[in-house]
Amino acid sequence: MRVTNASVLASLIGLTLVLPATTFAEDISGLVTTTRTIRENSRLVGDVTCTVTGAACISFGASRIELRLNGFTISGQADATTGCGGTFQAGENGITTNGQTDVEIRGPGVVQRFRASGVLFAGTLLGKVEGITSSTNCQSGILVNATSSRITVGANIAVRNGTPQASCGGI
Repeated sequence: MRVTNASVLASLIGLTLVLPATTFAEDISGLVTTTRTIRENSRLVGDVTCTVTGAACISFGASRIELRLNGFTISGQADATTGCGGTFQAGENGITTNGQTDVEIRGPGVVQRFRASGVLFAGTLLGKVEGITSSTNCQSGILVNATSSRITVGANIAVRNGTPQASCGGI
């Protein structure tokens, strides 16, 4: 068999077409009972029900990674009908960036019913949240704290977040 430059080039092009642009280390779905710390690009492959008390459901554990919601929903323990109902639980966020640098949360997807914030950027330099809906969280739907900077927040929807006691609300 004769190998030509054209056949080598064709093989390389074929190989390039089957390799994914972004690799995902962890597929997440179902019940989460302890904080899920992601250290590589991760994605939801189904809805998530979070029963973690007093801590985040999903936490970034490395810099320069992303979490894709892929159209799925992450739900916490706040009441579905009344929202928070005044029951705030410190630290019980849906997703926290946990002081990591250059991290992204990409929708579409829903982060709802957490007894603190839906998404918390805490101590983060260079972050992005785009295309998510945050609903019925006891604090903000998306909260960028004072120790974070250069955070991009775009094309998100925030509905029914906050309480009369903590009326921080949407974004």
